[in-house]
Amino acid sequence: METLFIADDEAHIREGLKYITDWESLGFRICGEASNGGDALAQILALKPSLVLMDIRMPGMLGTEIIRQAKDAGFKGKSIILSGHSSFTYAQEAIEGGVSFYLTKPVDEDELYQAVSKIKELLSAEKQQSSHLAAYRTKAKHVTLHELVTNTLSPPLSEEDIRQYHLQANVYQIVICEDFHSQQAAPPYTFAELLKVINQDNNIFEHLTVNEKDIVLLKGSFGLHKLADFLDSFEERPLQKGSPMESMFLTYGRPVSSLEDVHLSYEDAAALLSRRFFCAPNQHAIGYDMLPEHNTGNPKYLSETDSEPASAISAQALSDLAGRFSGYIQSYNRRMTVETLAGLEDTLARVPDKISEIKLFLTDLYLQIKETINKNYASTEIPFTANSAVIEFIGSRNYLYEIIQFLSEQFEMFMNAIGNPSRNTVLDDMLYYIDHNFQNNIKLETIASLFGYNSAYLGKIFTQQVGRSFNSYVDHKRIEYSKQLLEDDNLKVYEIARQAGYKNVDYFHKKFKKYVGKSPAEYLKTKEKTASP
Repeated sequence: METLFIADDEAHIREGLKYITDWESLGFRICGEASNGGDALAQILALKPSLVLMDIRMPGMLGTEIIRQAKDAGFKGKSIILSGHSSFTYAQEAIEGGVSFYLTKPVDEDELYQAVSKIKELLSAEKQQSSHLAAYRTKAKHVTLHELVTNTLSPPLSEEDIRQYHLQANVYQIVICEDFHSQQAAPPYTFAELLKVINQDNNIFEHLTVNEKDIVLLKGSFGLHKLADFLDSFEERPLQKGSPMESMFLTYGRPVSSLEDVHLSYEDAAALLSRRFFCAPNQHAIGYDMLPEHNTGNPKYLSETDSEPASAISAQALSDLAGRFSGYIQSYNRRMTVETLAGLEDTLARVPDKISEIKLFLTDLYLQIKETINKNYASTEIPFTANSAVIEFIGSRNYLYEIIQFLSEQFEMFMNAIGNPSRNTVLDDMLYYIDHNFQNNIKLETIASLFGYNSAYLGKIFTQQVGRSFNSYVDHKRIEYSKQLLEDDNLKVYEIARQAGYKNVDYFHKKFKKYVGKSPAEYLKTKEKTASP
């Protein structure tokens, strides 16, 4: 239903115009009326009626002037001027001012009916054209975004295109969302759906599909900050069953500062989909820093002698590592067994080799260790797992941590079978491991599996013996270390946060204030005052 606004200085004429025709049958409802020029202009701009029916002589200003000023201020509706004069000059002024029809008084009902019918047709045609144009722009924008993400856009976007598509931002980042459980179909809830509730003026993200994957293009610092909040939610506490985030798995590429580089962020995120194999238990997100080209950690756990890390899963590295594990097992050195397994897991997540090649490397590693133990303890009854079962198990695992846990359990079984030493020092070994690895992304369930314990049980024992929870102990070690780093003038706060084990600097600030009682900057000022004479 279109809207009609009536303006005339005489009340009986306004009433007459309301009933001169069946406005509803013409598709109009009356939304307001005015008796003077100033009020008419104000209401037209506020109500934005589809049609204005106005006397040319309004108190305060002419009706034609009211329409002209309204159009100058952005009014898009139609107008009919009613005049007691049939002067061509008046009619010409009205038309030049943007008036749709100029009718003389007394108003002829048929003439008014025809004018309003024509205006209704024009309004309908404009709405249809606007709808088609909006649909075309939406389709064009979707195609443009797809080509932008896949680096097939040519020519580059103009400044007008960027403005029209609301793509202006100082930073961009791609996030891909898929089902955490099936790794195939889209999850019941998507990252885009969660972002909609905080989307500021539809300007913090764009949503599209590329290669049947659910893609979000984050725009601006606020959008990237929201991603950091989601990542903190994943890490800070266990997700509730049935939570929207519980069904999602996210990969995110590097932040980039220009639209021309958005494809680099997408390529990171797409490459990460195949690296879910390296995720920890219940890990719901993986970022670009887990790609080998972005994270060039030295694979020191694979070989003590190789100076070149390029052949990380070479035959020499395999032989060296199998010899070290065999030695740890035979000397009941659980500490080094666990530490080396953890280092192996971390290193394999950084190498560029195919997952199938990594699985083959781990299978060969186990079989070589088994052969050594079997040879050295031939007279000992050891319940070895059949080679075929080992090959099938490792080859079918979806995650690296499952294979590392399997190796840990097997090595523990080897140690128990050949010697059965006391396990009273397991907590000391665990504390030693934490003290040397708190800068990494260590979790209780991961450490528990390495030591062959149930995580809930080990968590209780840890709290009872140490006097604080596992997470609290790790945070304490990280904060104490960050306090040392703060005294180094060459380091920025975000660098200290990362070195201490916190990926997000805001999260580091929160933890630091919780344990120290003041912000990093306040702490450093206090230290400087204490040190000054």
